[in-house]
Formats: sequence, C-alpha cells, structure tokens
Amino acid sequence: MSFARPLVLLLLVLLVIWWRRRLHGKRPAGRYSDVRQLSGVARARRWLGELPAALRTLALAAWIIAAAGPELGSSTSEMTREGIAIVLAVDVSSSMLAEDFAPQNRLDVAKERSAAFVKGRSSDRIALVTFAGEALTRVPITVDYAVLDQAIQDIRIGELEDGTAIGTAIATSANRLRRAPGASKVIILLTDGVNNRGRIDPLTAAAAAAELGIKIYTIGIGTEGEARLPIGRSPEGQLRYEMMPVQIDEDLLRDVAASTGGRYFRATDSEALRRIFEQIDRLEKAPVHVTVYTERDEWYRIPAVVGFGALALELMVAAFMVVRVP
Repeated sequence: MSFARPLVLLLLVLLVIWWRRRLHGKRPAGRYSDVRQLSGVARARRWLGELPAALRTLALAAWIIAAAGPELGSSTSEMTREGIAIVLAVDVSSSMLAEDFAPQNRLDVAKERSAAFVKGRSSDRIALVTFAGEALTRVPITVDYAVLDQAIQDIRIGELEDGTAIGTAIATSANRLRRAPGASKVIILLTDGVNNRGRIDPLTAAAAAAELGIKIYTIGIGTEGEARLPIGRSPEGQLRYEMMPVQIDEDLLRDVAASTGGRYFRATDSEALRRIFEQIDRLEKAPVHVTVYTERDEWYRIPAVVGFGALALELMVAAFMVVRVP
C-alpha cells in the first residue's frame, strides 16, 4: 500500500500525544467523604468510561488515513533498461506454405519463432509488418506484447497480393522506425524468395534505412535444393503441391544486411531459426529510458466508512450507556 499524501499521516502523532496526556494527566474528580463504596464500580466500569474517547480516536484515525489517500495495486517508476526498437518483417507470399520444415510449413515456423522472440522481450519496442507483393503494417511500434503475439498468430497467406516485394517491406519497416525513440533500431526481415515485385529496389531501401541509423538482419527461410511447394488448387479447393527448386536470393539478402551493418542468416530448419533469433538478441542491446505505469486503485472508502461507524457508535454509547457527571 502507498499513500498519495503521506504527510497527512503525521496527524496520527497528535492523537498519540492526546492519549498519553489523557492517561497520565490529572483529571477533575468529584469529592466524596467515603469512596470505598465506589471502588468496585470504578474497576468494573472504567473501560466503559473510556469507550467514547476510544471510539472518537478510532474515527479520527480512520479519517486521517482516508485523507492521506491510500492506494493499492499500482506504481509508476522510471528506469533505464537494455532495449531496442525492432520491426519484424515477415514474408507471407504463397511459397511460405512450402512444407520443408516438416511437419510444419515455413510460415508456421516463422510465426512460432517470432512469437517466442517477442515473449522474450521486456523493454523493446516492436512493430509487425507482413509483406508479399505489397507490404502492410500489422502492429505499429509498441510494448504491448500480448497484442503483438495475437497479431503474429493471426498472420495468414492470401491476405496480400502474391509476390515478394523485399524493397517495399524494407521501406515500410524503416518508415515505422523513423520516429521511434532510442538510438538502436533494427529490422528483422524473414523471407524465402527472390525480390520480384514492388517499385522500390531493395538496396536503395536499405541505403535509406542505413541513413536513418537502422540495421537490417535478413533471414533466408528454406532448405537447400528442393522443397514441396504449393502450385495451385484442385477443383475441390485443396492446395496441390510439387517438389520445386528452392530459390532464395542470398546474395541480395547478404548485401542488404551488410549495407546497414547487419548480418544475413540462413535458416534451414526450426532449430536453426531459433538459434538465429538468439544471436540477434545478443547482438543488439542499447540503454533505453523506460517509464513503467501500473494502475492504482484508491482505497479511501473503507477507512472513511470505519470512521463514520466509530463516530455513530460513540454517540450511541454516550447517549445510552455513559453518564457524565459535571
């Protein structure tokens, strides 16, 4: 528990001082020629005589606590952590349905590893871009990892015009990072093909990204040689597959990465892709100033109600159980 106005709690000291003076100070008393007859009554009823004062003290203490603004379950803190701004650019062209990562296809593995990478973040700002013949920002720069994870799970083939527009993907991703805070900015681009769509040349887009201080890490997804690729649909609507040569423009991906100070990786299976993400995680770290907000719930109602209850009980005791003698 914390308090919005903690200095108000100092008033509790005044209550303590008042009680000390009440217990140890001299009190006015009536004069009797013989007090032996009252001794039994005094011992039995003294607590009842002190009850109204105790209830009044409880009421005042409860109201002081309520006025101090008790709060539960939240905090605001500022700290410096190791973090970066990242865009995950994931290829969603039809060739990502190739089943050379059996029993999963390329897209399933890319989604699985990307989601695991996001779950391992703590202060990185991340965006999600998907691309095929065009590029689309699925999630802008954010630290809401739950939203990112859901967006990754929702990636589907066929939502964008087919093809592989690597240059467009880089330009879209760089635009997302252009105004992102922090000095370290990274694009992680996962693709399994050759640039064949879009009006922006990948190397030109990479050079523009480098001018913005953005590094690009490219990942070529797919086995060497041949893979079982979809080539169309049957009359029943089911995908038809054939063994086709795997074509990844590794020279282009290597040049794109090198021109920005990044690196190129080749992932031929799910385990290799996991290790690649781990390497990228170790490569990119930079201090980031982070403000953490946690929602606070005000808790003043309970002590306020306790105070009113104690006051009402004091009035009842004073009226019906305790008689004051002037």
